[in-house]
Amino acid sequence: QVQLVESGGGLVQPGGSLKLSCAASGSIFRIDAMAWYRQAPGKERELVAGINTFRRTYADSVKGRFTISRDSAKNTVYLQMNSLEPEDTAVYYCNANIVTGPLRPGSLYWGQGAQVTVSS
Repeated sequence: QVQLVESGGGLVQPGGSLKLSCAASGSIFRIDAMAWYRQAPGKERELVAGINTFRRTYADSVKGRFTISRDSAKNTVYLQMNSLEPEDTAVYYCNANIVTGPLRPGSLYWGQGAQVTVSS
C-alpha cells in the first residue's frame, strides 16, 4: 500500500512564499514521476508542475514563480511558491506514478490535498 502525505499549506499575504512537501511511503519499488495539481473553488483540477528524470514542466501561470524539486532518497517532492497571488488560492494535490514491484506497471497515487490561501 502506498500513501502520499502533503504538508506546508497555509495562509499567506500576496507577494509571500510557501513551500509544499509531499512524501510517499509504503511498498515503493520506483517512482517514475511526481507532480503538483491544484483545484480552486468552482474550477477544474489543473496541473501546476511536474518532474521526472529528464525534465520539469510548469503551467504558464506559475512559470518564474514556482519551482518543483525532488529528493529521490526521501521519496519526496517539493513545490516552492514565491510571489504568490490571490489567484493561486486553491487546494494543492501531489500526484505520483509509482511502481510497487519489478514486473508491475506504474499506478497513479494522490495525496489528500493542502489548502493554500493567498489573502491580505
